[in-house]
Amino acid sequence: MEKSKSLSLRDILIFWIPLAATWLMMAFEGPFIAAVIARMVDPKFNLAAYGIAFSFALIIEAPIIMLMSASIALVGDSTAFFKLRRYTHLLNLIITLLMIALLTPPAFDFIAFRVLDLPADLAHLTHIATILLLPWPSAIGYRRFYQGILIRNKLTHLVGKGTFIRLCSMTLSALGAWHFLPSVSGAWVGSFALSAGVLMEAASIRYMARHVVRRLREPQSGAAPPTGPGMSYLQITQFYYPLALSSILGLSAQPMITFFVGQSRFPIESLAVLPVISSVSFIFKSLGLSYQEVGVALLGDSLTGYRKIRTFAIRLGLTLVAALSLLAFTPLSRFWFSTVSGLSNELMQFSLVPLMIVTILPGLEVMISFQRSVLVNSKKTFPITIATAIEVAVIMLTLSGMIHWFDSTGAVAACTALLIGRIAAIGFLAFPFRSVMMGFRRLAAQSIIEPGSSIDFQDRCHRQQRPQNTNRSIPVSCMPLGDDPD
Repeated sequence: MEKSKSLSLRDILIFWIPLAATWLMMAFEGPFIAAVIARMVDPKFNLAAYGIAFSFALIIEAPIIMLMSASIALVGDSTAFFKLRRYTHLLNLIITLLMIALLTPPAFDFIAFRVLDLPADLAHLTHIATILLLPWPSAIGYRRFYQGILIRNKLTHLVGKGTFIRLCSMTLSALGAWHFLPSVSGAWVGSFALSAGVLMEAASIRYMARHVVRRLREPQSGAAPPTGPGMSYLQITQFYYPLALSSILGLSAQPMITFFVGQSRFPIESLAVLPVISSVSFIFKSLGLSYQEVGVALLGDSLTGYRKIRTFAIRLGLTLVAALSLLAFTPLSRFWFSTVSGLSNELMQFSLVPLMIVTILPGLEVMISFQRSVLVNSKKTFPITIATAIEVAVIMLTLSGMIHWFDSTGAVAACTALLIGRIAAIGFLAFPFRSVMMGFRRLAAQSIIEPGSSIDFQDRCHRQQRPQNTNRSIPVSCMPLGDDPD
């Protein structure tokens, strides 16, 4: 990687574009599936059923979302490869068994009828749609493990190719079912297409990683010793569980939102349009999600690339907010919902205000991705978990208040809660984030270090401060932020 002092905005752009393209391709999955379902029989109930089934799959998937990060960090030798691969297979087995348990009639009926209070027809559609998503979570875990290996070996273009294969497979599956089986429920077509696409992507990623895997399995003489924080299964678990916990907390919000929306005014309409609104906003949010990897990779061990990464983040966030606002506050929104998404006039009118509410979410996504990347570089991951817990709690409280006290429609309440929850998380992360900046400025002012010298800085910092009890890494207040000019 280039020295951070030579890092330019153009360098960041070139590094970011392939990652953004991968996320952007995945972001178009939702609108495409929703558009197909909207053009099939009984779109209102089928869109709602697909949204509920997808929520179930998301929460089951949560523990394996961060396997890519673990693979990037740990798989540096054959020992780590074999152990983390077994660990991945174990996690995939566990989540598959959990999903099978969820799909058993007693468990599913309890959730559908007692918890969500779904009509019988909608519950049946949702049950079959969820069954068709059964292979989806474990396929995600499998391919993220091998994607991490590709990224670690600087083969990110292959990750993009795998995503392209996924989109093509999903598109062919959905259009084929729509054309040849027009009477089949749209929710079932959407779930089948999603699973087919991810399975093809997992197989292609494994194939494209074969040369790297071969080198890992047959290390050359004189290879580097094992890297990473130890490779016992206990140590892997200690490394991985905070990452998994953040994903579980974050993704658990979706089923909870579904639960509250089901108790609101116009529940069926709200459940029908929320997947469409989420899909549209995710197109823009995905470009912010991709920025976390940029920050982690380019900030540098001592955060010497901070100012350039920050400048790019500000410009990116403002651009995304402006772009989504152009869609939400102009006639383009009606064109998107009615023509592209294929919603009826009733559902299109129902979608306009919720989309306006979430227009600043893409900018907030860039902001929190930037905050997280700084904290990860400072080895301060625990505040990220706390921030996610705060975000979920605020979402639930806001939803409950708006639905039960203010009698809001479900779609408006859900979008407002997502916005307020994200602002709360960013506000919490501002404190550990600020301690990083203030620590550098204070220590730099005392001339303790020469800016940009991370090793000497850390040595001196450890002599002046004790490590915090909750983290054995370098105290966050001692991490420099760099001095490259704006």
